[in-house]
Amino acid sequence: MLGIDTATPDVAVAVGRGVDCLGEKQIQPLAGERPRHTSALLPAVEELVAEAGGWETVDRVAVGLGPGSFTGLRIGIATARGLARAHGVELTGVGALAALACGIGEQDERESGSRLAVIDARRGEVFALFRGVDGGAIWGPIVVAPNKLGSLVEEASRPVQAAGDGALRFRTELEAAGIDVLPGADPTHRLSARHVCALSSDPREALTGVKPVYLREPDAKLWRERDSGNP
Repeated sequence: MLGIDTATPDVAVAVGRGVDCLGEKQIQPLAGERPRHTSALLPAVEELVAEAGGWETVDRVAVGLGPGSFTGLRIGIATARGLARAHGVELTGVGALAALACGIGEQDERESGSRLAVIDARRGEVFALFRGVDGGAIWGPIVVAPNKLGSLVEEASRPVQAAGDGALRFRTELEAAGIDVLPGADPTHRLSARHVCALSSDPREALTGVKPVYLREPDAKLWRERDSGNP
């Protein structure tokens, strides 16, 4: 299967077979530049698929549905739809935050804890998803001010482990609420497409209705309403 995610500034692509990841790429924006979703996604897909044995070995395209970047989601989902249609394979979607949370529990050497996946939503907000020690959903996805997360997880078993670019940006607010933000260099903060692949095989996580999860209106619409004087 092929997994794609463009909800964050990274281009995340992986190819898997069963529970095995055959290849993976995470492509960050160049310093000071915009995300490379448009230019880097298809070349990364073609390279990994070729290394895995070609399109005849791919039976499913799985894509992260968000929440996350409006532009990134549109590019990733449109690309996934086009690839699935062109190669006659199944198309499924999974939550981007669910894939991020999946990575938080991946390292066995860590102390077991609840999982808080946090993506920077801009405008001083975050997209968040909260899962228990066993990975089961507790709440989310939601869009919320980061200083509200403490009260939302206060009844959870401790420690609460947080990861994602939103957890890094708002580390001070989260740690003040007793939330354990993983170290900055930890790769768990970057969403991995191998988790998109893994979740696409789970009937509790896979969504056949492949529609983006935005949670709020895009900036462009708000700007138009502001400039037109509409509420």
